Amino acid sequence: VQLQAYGGGLVQAGGSLKLSCGVSGGSFSPNAMGWFRQAPGKEREYVAIWNAGTTYYSDDVRGRFTISRDNTKNTLYLQMNGLKPEDTAVYYCAANRNRINAGGARSEHRYTYWGQGTQVTVSS
Repeated sequence: VQLQAYGGGLVQAGGSLKLSCGVSGGSFSPNAMGWFRQAPGKEREYVAIWNAGTTYYSDDVRGRFTISRDNTKNTLYLQMNGLKPEDTAVYYCAANRNRINAGGARSEHRYTYWGQGTQVTVSS
């Protein structure tokens, strides 16, 4: 199973980017997927989760970012609007075969598969 994240780049504050995460590897179709990010000198943190159709957002991005899943393409997306310099980080997608209980879905430790990360840089 491989996750391929792409779509990052350099954008000015207030701009938008759309990240994609493709899943490959036979018939694997995860029931829990998420986006996490890690800024320089900081720990990795959760951004948004798609958990068997239920979505969660961190307080920092709620109202600006939208997570979605195209089951036909086995791809996860993250539409990021109103980007801020503090959104600058490497963004990782993660997946788990099974749905995760609500209490654990925001924890990176509950995800088995990880993509390689894509850099998002927001200039002021």
